[in-house]
Amino acid sequence: MRAYLAIIRMRFMLLVQYRVAALAGIATQFMFGFVRIFVMEAFYLSTTEPQPLTFVQVVGYVWLGQAMLRMLPWDGDRDIQALIQSGNVAYELCRPVDLYNQWYARAVALRVAPTLLRAIPVFLVTLFCLPPRYALAVPTAAGLWAWLLATAGALLLGCAITNLISISMFWTISGEGISRLLPAVVMLLSGMAVPIPLFPDWSQRLLELLPFAGLVDTPARFFTGQLAADRIWLFLARQLIWTGILVIWGRRRLARGLKRVVVQGG
Repeated sequence: MRAYLAIIRMRFMLLVQYRVAALAGIATQFMFGFVRIFVMEAFYLSTTEPQPLTFVQVVGYVWLGQAMLRMLPWDGDRDIQALIQSGNVAYELCRPVDLYNQWYARAVALRVAPTLLRAIPVFLVTLFCLPPRYALAVPTAAGLWAWLLATAGALLLGCAITNLISISMFWTISGEGISRLLPAVVMLLSGMAVPIPLFPDWSQRLLELLPFAGLVDTPARFFTGQLAADRIWLFLARQLIWTGILVIWGRRRLARGLKRVVVQGG
């Protein structure tokens, strides 16, 4: 365990150095956040039908998605992908640690470090510096704790998906295809593009059964109060079950990939 914690710490220290990229990302997050909020506002002003989310909850849903954007698993670890492409993954096999766990530890740092750099400023501005109509509403204490647990579950789930993306490089010449396809899939099915409660009823049930809902939708609904905090254990269990399934699948795919990998010169 100490070895994996050391990997997380070193990778985290490396990633937090990209502060200029984080500043550019923050500006982008605010732009897309306001665009989505204004689109939702036009929708709410043009309908008299009752909606499953209030406008305040939609605003919170959008800002939470923007704050936690970098936690979404829409790309793999590019360093690992480069190791597989170059054949230098052979060096990884010489380390006295479990390869899957090592890559999972790297994925944790990959998701946490950029998220912290962007999320803290986004939370500060949206909580305290915006007009009330467009601000992030402060949750209840119970809702905050439920959100923290759901966010931890989303991190574990996202890292399992990240590892699957990296492992897929054993079967592809380039990672560009999946890197271009996955963002659209993740954004649509996680609720990032449109909150899942605003989907038709039949599709909501389907989307909630998929793992992607645990990435954005579940934490956001607890933070905004759309879901009661006492239901967190059901949704957390769903996140952990999907994480376990994806970890087992990833381990099997990695073992199969390592059996067929050929490294030139050895």
